[in-house]
Amino acid sequence: MQTSHIGDGTRIWQYVVVLPGAQIGREVNICSHCFVENNVRVGDRVTIKSGVQLWDGVHLEDDVFVGPNVTFTNDRYPRSKNHSAVLLTTIVKAGASIGGGATILPGIEIGKGAIVGAGAVVTRSVPDYATVVGNPARPVRSLGQ
Repeated sequence: MQTSHIGDGTRIWQYVVVLPGAQIGREVNICSHCFVENNVRVGDRVTIKSGVQLWDGVHLEDDVFVGPNVTFTNDRYPRSKNHSAVLLTTIVKAGASIGGGATILPGIEIGKGAIVGAGAVVTRSVPDYATVVGNPARPVRSLGQ
């Protein structure tokens, strides 16, 4: 761990890299083989399953679940050695869940309590309490509060 910003009761498993600028809350569980870049914020009681990379600009609020091998992105037009790239912020609101293997494009917001189905490709923001599935991800129901 390269960061000193890790809350009490947080568990970080083997083969995880956390860069110095990352902020990780209390009672978080980060499973093996994950990567957490500098400009990343992880709230309290978040679960991040194996194989997830959290790039600069990814912010996970409290009680978020991120399934195995979820892919976050932060650059709409990635190119090798493009140091002038504009990195976008992605926010996953409190209580949202993202199913395994989903891909989350940059600059979007996943709403409070929303569910992203396994394997979904999320290309636009997801409303609070909505369930989205497919490629591109589309709402299939609203969970209400």
